[in-house]
Amino acid sequence: MKPDQPYECGRNRPSDRRERRVILAVRKMSRLQREIEKGVQILQKGGVIAFPTDTVYGLGSDALNPRAVERVYEIKNRPRDQGLPLLVADVEQLVTLAGPIPEVASFLARRFWPGGLTLVLSKKDSLTAHLASGPTIAVRVPNHPVCLALIKGLGKPLTGTSANVSGQPAALTADEVEHQLRGRIDLIVNGGKCPGGKESTIVDVTCEPPTILRQGIIPSHEIDKAYNEYVETK
Repeated sequence: MKPDQPYECGRNRPSDRRERRVILAVRKMSRLQREIEKGVQILQKGGVIAFPTDTVYGLGSDALNPRAVERVYEIKNRPRDQGLPLLVADVEQLVTLAGPIPEVASFLARRFWPGGLTLVLSKKDSLTAHLASGPTIAVRVPNHPVCLALIKGLGKPLTGTSANVSGQPAALTADEVEHQLRGRIDLIVNGGKCPGGKESTIVDVTCEPPTILRQGIIPSHEIDKAYNEYVETK
């Protein structure tokens, strides 16, 4: 280096690049947190939003608000005789919707929750028909921070059906939700691409052995293995 040549201290240093990445990540988290807070406010007012889960993007409303749930059916063009799966934050919310909880259901929940397992359970008699016209209800605890933050912020279960028009492919990104549901919903919480890439596995635990109603992100052999382990513990 020549004596009169200035030295640009720190230019393109790895530490500077790391700092920029950290700043960008913080900005992204701040933006996402604002979207989550806005989403909770919309849900509290009876609105409908889309949000990322550990499987695919979900279409959420306050599950205890009949008008909001009706909007979900209209947005998806979903037949009314097909109940909507629900998302809960924990077992405490689960027991407000379903009961009694069979031992096999508790075993599978401990194994796969939070995660991509939806359990079909006997619904509580106190639940109104807008949630489930039949005797059962489908519930799961998701494994995604955005989804869980929305449920906890609302303080109630969310509808957890996929954010797409019935019969169309499930959405894995906010752009895919926008393509299908543009102008129909109140907000899309953009949490990036869903990590699972496949819908949840649905298992009916009102009978024994449990019946897999939909093969999803959890393979059937894992469900079978868990059930066999449950039987061995009895």
